[in-house]
Amino acid sequence: MDSPNRVAVRSSLIDSFKACTLAGAQIPKEQLRRRISMPEYLRLAIRYACDKENIDAAVSLFDNNAAVQQAPQSPLVVFINSNSGGRLGPQLKHRLQDLITQEQVFDISDVKPDKFIQYGLGCLEKFASLGDTCAKETREKLRIVVAGGDGSVGWVLGCLGELYKQGREPVPPTGIIPLGTGNDLSRTFGWGGSFPYNWKSAIKRTLDRATNGQIRRLDSWNIRILMPAGEELDVSYCLKRQQLEEFSHGQELEVGEDLPLKRSCYEGVFYNYFSVGMDARVAYGFHHLRNEKPYLAQGPVSNKLIYSGYSCTQGWFFTPCTSDPSLRGLNNILRMHIKRANCSEWEQISIPSSVRSVVALNLRNYAGGRHPWGNLKPEYMEKRGFVEACPDDGLLEIFGLKQGWHASFVLVEIISAKHLAQAAAIRFEFRGGEWKEGFMQIDGEPWKQPISKNSTTVVEIKRVPLQSTVIDGE
Repeated sequence: MDSPNRVAVRSSLIDSFKACTLAGAQIPKEQLRRRISMPEYLRLAIRYACDKENIDAAVSLFDNNAAVQQAPQSPLVVFINSNSGGRLGPQLKHRLQDLITQEQVFDISDVKPDKFIQYGLGCLEKFASLGDTCAKETREKLRIVVAGGDGSVGWVLGCLGELYKQGREPVPPTGIIPLGTGNDLSRTFGWGGSFPYNWKSAIKRTLDRATNGQIRRLDSWNIRILMPAGEELDVSYCLKRQQLEEFSHGQELEVGEDLPLKRSCYEGVFYNYFSVGMDARVAYGFHHLRNEKPYLAQGPVSNKLIYSGYSCTQGWFFTPCTSDPSLRGLNNILRMHIKRANCSEWEQISIPSSVRSVVALNLRNYAGGRHPWGNLKPEYMEKRGFVEACPDDGLLEIFGLKQGWHASFVLVEIISAKHLAQAAAIRFEFRGGEWKEGFMQIDGEPWKQPISKNSTTVVEIKRVPLQSTVIDGE
């Protein structure tokens, strides 16, 4: 039997060789450039507005004569996380700038997606309001490409989702250049699971597909964490702290007397998964290891090897707490309630004592193209009340992973994970007992979650009403 390490590496190699075609070389560079590049005055105005964080400052570049130019057939803007992709991130950035123009390629570390949404798109909308038909058509036709991992893609999708709330439609659809370790969003929508070895020619094919690919829908999920006031989370862009608020429990649930009136609140959006337990703990440790020793992060294959090896050191395979069952299973600290499809009532779901990680999955792919939910037989789905899992069905698949050996067999698809439920909304309630902290993650972004012995921490998950739009890469 192949080990998880070898299966993960082999999967990445196969994806890379599949991408090694001559299709990119057959696309003339200048022809592609004409289709996706904006007129110079628009490119400069967008970049200036983003750099100055001021839309009005860019109006000085408005040119009535230039405004009659024809809009490009398929204008693109690329966001790149140049820290992803190992050593090739900076090289890819220069290649994209050569193909598209420098002004249409934004490094996420320099220009955050929300700043582009506010000032870059705002600049196009401002010019359109001044009678610029070229800017108007460019804004309507615009598509986005994200070169990065699932976290970067989710960040951009979340920022684009704000356009719905602001009434600034249409929302540009998004394509993907996979530079991360798992790349499950990329796999789901046909963009591949790894960065191709012949990337210099393949990148032209990717940009060409981004201009004409069909549009698909993707559910997004709002996560809200309510915890005792005064507690702080060390999180990246995946969660934002909200104002302290009065905490009111849903009347449908029975609650104890341990809920303080004041709570700290964090909110975010995820597209692939939320998990709590050992898998998040391993991810948290790996991220810190990679930050402390960046020379280890040389690309997706080496990342997977290090990640797999690191998981063996964290007590998932040989747990150090076998003598203390109260520190082992998640059922000691966690209660889970769900709302099923087309149902308004909360239902408590029991968590087996053997489960050490609970995952709520939106996509079919998880952990680098694995399928832990499995291919379920119709009679089993009917018996459990399940439906076929899709990324736009309004449901999350909730499953459990036991010790590391069980997780290994699940990830090489010898067995399925422990099926817990399908849900349209989820409510987790944590209370520490002997636990002082837990570990959680969304879309590969982990954090350490303080858990109080005397008070309950609540995690609420519900679907965002409007779906994201993603370009089909196949």
